[in-house]
Amino acid sequence: MRIVLIAGSNRKEATSTKLVRYMATQLEEKGHEAIVIDLYQLQLPLYCPDSNEDDANVIRLKESASSADAIVLATPEYHGSMSGVLKNALDYLSFEYVNNKVVLSASSAGGAVGVSSLTHLQTIVRNLHGINCPEWVSIGGDFRQFTEENQPQHANVIQRVNKTLDYFLTLAEQTRPLT
Repeated sequence: MRIVLIAGSNRKEATSTKLVRYMATQLEEKGHEAIVIDLYQLQLPLYCPDSNEDDANVIRLKESASSADAIVLATPEYHGSMSGVLKNALDYLSFEYVNNKVVLSASSAGGAVGVSSLTHLQTIVRNLHGINCPEWVSIGGDFRQFTEENQPQHANVIQRVNKTLDYFLTLAEQTRPLT
């Protein structure tokens, strides 16, 4: 399967981006194609329905989402919600890019959990006609530590991420259209 992972931070060394890179590595080790869209590197213009459709970065985002069999969205938690850059990116994706695709939400919150940002992400996924994975990944506090190789330092984070990825992959396989 082709899985697009969108790292929704505008910070160079964001924990949510490290989490996405770790997840991409795990997905590749399981035999899947993992495409990382890092919104720090792939900067998008502010969404406006009247313009920006021919922006190269917007086109790349849309093409990646369109070709995906499943999607991972990862965000830090800012003021009880997702990052502005991730929301901006999602504004570019209409339901034709997400419709009937399984979407896994992930958060790296400064506090204990990122429930607010994850709930907001799932609301947007529903409105884009995506299928929310019932499991999600939330890391916060001391559990946000990674090695230089983007490996979580806590064994329970590794276990939780891999268990959730397995669940996500099973759901995505079961909901893929027959070709």
